[in-house]
Amino acid sequence: MTNKELSLEQREELFNILKDRFEKNMNRHEGIEWAKVQAKLEANLEKLWSLNEMEQTGGEPDVVGHDEETNEYIFYDCSPESPKGRRSVCYDREALESRKKHKPENNVIDMAAAMGIELLTEEQYRELQKLGNFDAKTSSWVKTPANIRELGGAIFCDRRYDTVFVYHNGADSYYAARGFRGWLSV
Repeated sequence: MTNKELSLEQREELFNILKDRFEKNMNRHEGIEWAKVQAKLEANLEKLWSLNEMEQTGGEPDVVGHDEETNEYIFYDCSPESPKGRRSVCYDREALESRKKHKPENNVIDMAAAMGIELLTEEQYRELQKLGNFDAKTSSWVKTPANIRELGGAIFCDRRYDTVFVYHNGADSYYAARGFRGWLSV
């Protein structure tokens, strides 16, 4: 068993969690059948490992779409607030290394890469918000355009007053109420 493979027991437990969430939130994936999603996951055990990483860090991943061209299912972190296990992190390694005092333990870009997931873009974040109300008390870093990052900044989003807001901060900043949301295609 590689380090990116779940035991049979872990797989069964994760399938039960994902299936239960899928069935309770059908508005996120109308017209998609769980049996087809599970078959895809069973054929892609490394992606299943990544979904487990999303789950273990509080992301509550769920199916939010199906790409007809690639025949892949799209999962987003659907936790009500920014995932608890991914908060208090700055944007990337460069930002982390630039901090002289009070460095956070990690950064968004390295964590997402280690988990095998991608960071939501602003557009994907807005799509997620059409499926429910997310980040009413927290905020989530999103993929920052290169021109903003080159100037030392990074962007994050949240939902307040029934509106999605996009903000900026120094990429080296971090807060207890800010994490990040990811996505994965299987």
